[in-house]
Amino acid sequence: MAKDMTLLWGSGSPPCWRVMIVLEEKNLQGYNSKRLYFEKGEHKGPEVMKINPRGQLPAFQHGNIIINESIGICQYLEDRYKGQGTKLVPEDCAEKAMMIQRMHEGNSLMMKAVDVIYYNFKVPEAERHESALQRNKEALTVEVKLWEDYLTKSKGQYLVGKDFTLADAVIYPVIAYLFAKELCEKKYPKLAEYNKNLKTRPSIQKTWPPAWFSPPGLVALNEI
Repeated sequence: MAKDMTLLWGSGSPPCWRVMIVLEEKNLQGYNSKRLYFEKGEHKGPEVMKINPRGQLPAFQHGNIIINESIGICQYLEDRYKGQGTKLVPEDCAEKAMMIQRMHEGNSLMMKAVDVIYYNFKVPEAERHESALQRNKEALTVEVKLWEDYLTKSKGQYLVGKDFTLADAVIYPVIAYLFAKELCEKKYPKLAEYNKNLKTRPSIQKTWPPAWFSPPGLVALNEI
């Protein structure tokens, strides 16, 4: 069933990882999986550019269908195989609305994390300013506190209550990435608990990144 699917991915990339989690949850093993290396620039190679002209990962193709936005891939897989594997969209309209909201606002968390973690990597040394980095840290702190509050108010162990949904598949890789970059567990106990609980989920264990690629000069999150 999944033999006509191809996923090009990079290790440690939350967008790639979320797609792999959903593929596992929908019992779509056996797809054509190829790991590429960011540090070698392979995400800009012809194999990726043929599918994704932006030169970004993930790059996903199912037959003649190409989707390269990770959230879109996750939604496509759930819709296409809704009767297979884990049901990842709630029946309740209010819970479904919250799931959609959480999925898309997760982009803000990821972007703010990248602004801090990759500051020294993205900004030339002559253009770096401690005040700019500090503003990025403050913005990320506000964002992380918001997600801590979401989990505090949740009626279950997941983002949308008692069941694992697309929201968790999309957001968990970002949360795991934050803790991998030294986010303080004591400051954010609900996020730390969420991270710990989901680590044991089979789909997450099977797809755990074989390596977290870390360019030199990354900024740790222990001050967030």
